Amino acid sequence: MAAQNKTRPFGMQDYFGYAMGDFGCNMSFALITNYLMLFYTQYIGLRLSDWAWIIVVGKVWDAINDPLIGGMVDNVRIGKGSKFMPWITIGGSALIIFTTLSFMPIASMSYIFKVIYCLAIYCVWSVAYTMANVPYGALHSCITNDPSKRTNLSTFRSIGAGLAQVLSMLLPLIVYDKDNNLIGSRMVYVALVCSAIGFIGFMLVRLLVTERVVVEAHDKTEKMSYLKAVKGFFTNRPLLAITAVSFVQVICFMSMTSVNSIIFQSYFHNTQILAAVNIVSYLPLVVIMPFIGRITRKIGKKKLVVISSSISVVAGVVSCLLPMAPEAKSSLFLYIGALMLLYTSNAVFTIILWAMVVDCIDYQYEKTGSRDEGSLYALFSFFRKLAQGLGSAFSAVMLAACGYVESLGADQTAQTALNIKNMYLIVMTVGVALTVIITQFVYNIDKDRGSADPIDIEPDPAPENFE
Repeated sequence: MAAQNKTRPFGMQDYFGYAMGDFGCNMSFALITNYLMLFYTQYIGLRLSDWAWIIVVGKVWDAINDPLIGGMVDNVRIGKGSKFMPWITIGGSALIIFTTLSFMPIASMSYIFKVIYCLAIYCVWSVAYTMANVPYGALHSCITNDPSKRTNLSTFRSIGAGLAQVLSMLLPLIVYDKDNNLIGSRMVYVALVCSAIGFIGFMLVRLLVTERVVVEAHDKTEKMSYLKAVKGFFTNRPLLAITAVSFVQVICFMSMTSVNSIIFQSYFHNTQILAAVNIVSYLPLVVIMPFIGRITRKIGKKKLVVISSSISVVAGVVSCLLPMAPEAKSSLFLYIGALMLLYTSNAVFTIILWAMVVDCIDYQYEKTGSRDEGSLYALFSFFRKLAQGLGSAFSAVMLAACGYVESLGADQTAQTALNIKNMYLIVMTVGVALTVIITQFVYNIDKDRGSADPIDIEPDPAPENFE
């Protein structure tokens, strides 16, 4: 049952506030994704093989705790106010502590201590991240019922994440020395600053965002059935499709981020340009974002993903076939151009992913009469986390197959560096090809559901309620 709740009209304040939530999440997540492997293998001294199994175990645990915390969010309301905000505050506070502890300078400790510490702190960090990210993701469906505004919220979420990513992209300017090696002793201070900035983002969510689609917590006689939610997830065809595409994109793009850093370390021998290259690779996201509402209204989210990913497939195939000599500036520009086009698919999917997930939650409600936002989002997040673990292990295994030796840092052999560059391009190309296939033939929500208007910052005439 819904609670009638008089609140202020929806407006720009909600867009900005919601964007700050993913900004907060990504100030921690981007740091962990981009630098944790390099920190523990190049500075702390873990073997790449040990890193691979540590991250798999950590991500399996991470994936398991997602639906557990999602169930808690659905069934346990802290206080009488917001369903999600207290959980976001708890998770955001914990992220400051455990993001910082993840980069403690323990290189002088025994090897077994370093292995245990890495595994333990990563598992605890993942719980903190889940406690912030799962309720934040579920919050999306409770801000507004309007499909176009939901898509625009997804766009602003991507803006928040992109802002955090841009800040993390500037880190190569301060975390690498003149020989292109990681300065590990600085990372703990970087982690403290980044996570503290991220916490400010979480507080802005609490301050600026209003929940209008208010669903009362389940009472003891009407407890949400977790098994029913799981069954609903696995019978929700569009949600399974989006989960599969997200799984592929995480493995082939997000989990391979550290590999790109290694390419600039050992192939192009130029980490100082890495910050600029990372920002340039985000240009597709910046260029597409202002027009995403008009485009999805015209052709629909599904078709947009298929078209953009098809462009990326062509670019990926061409980049794999063209020779790139590391000493030639033209090769560097060619590589950067290939990254921009390959990331077109990832950029589009990133912008509209969360709006598509909300469409799938609405599809679930129409099909079963139950929303279970927290549990469905947590199950979706479960598979993303599983992909992150498998992707991190996959990147470690592929680096080893290419001949990478972690103790050499930037001084890999020329053949090894070439192998890594080729592997990186091939993996991303395969990823965008799978994105086209899954979206085209499995995802079955047409353009009429949740099609978006251009971003509208005018307030709604009246608050919304969910019956």
